[in-house]
Amino acid sequence: MQLIQNYFPDLSDLQIQQFQLLETLYKDWNLKINVVSRKDIDELYLRHVLHSLGIAKVLSFLPHSKILDVGTGGGFPGIPLAILFPETQFHLVDSIAKKLKVVNEVVNGLGLTNVKTSHDRVENIDGQFDFIVSRAVAAMPTFVHWVKGKIAKEQKHELRNGILYLKGGDLSEELETYRTATIYNLSDYFKEDFFDTKKVVHLPLKYKG
Repeated sequence: MQLIQNYFPDLSDLQIQQFQLLETLYKDWNLKINVVSRKDIDELYLRHVLHSLGIAKVLSFLPHSKILDVGTGGGFPGIPLAILFPETQFHLVDSIAKKLKVVNEVVNGLGLTNVKTSHDRVENIDGQFDFIVSRAVAAMPTFVHWVKGKIAKEQKHELRNGILYLKGGDLSEELETYRTATIYNLSDYFKEDFFDTKKVVHLPLKYKG
């Protein structure tokens, strides 16, 4: 938890309580439904929470903006971002019901009112969003196909509406056809070795009415 406060020193008392409670909730639920590996649960704040918050180092979401988290798994990056941006609306989607059960229990345990969840494929989700976030659930061309038509027209942020994707490794081949993509190295923001190869990819997407 100290790790989070080192990089995000301006948290409110409520946010600190919610981030502290994350570990208890995940450890408890992970015993019943395994959504985080044993190694990762012991390093929850580094490998999941802080990693998710890497997106917040690239862009601060504005109040009333709408964010879609695709393939949220155990709730990452959506839940840590929802704690950090309580006035932003988050829609967490996963096609695996047992994972969403954990997500819903964690959301309820934290008292988050800015999160809704859907047990579905992203192609079936209605609505349009300022940004679509995810942690490397598919190669970029596949992901772009999945989220087609889900980007809002109105631009509110300093970055253009589109995808903010947490990825690792060499992305040159995967992003070869995406000339507008920008890669942010998380090692520029976080000093831990875990982030040496971790990145956030911003890919602007055009509104399609």
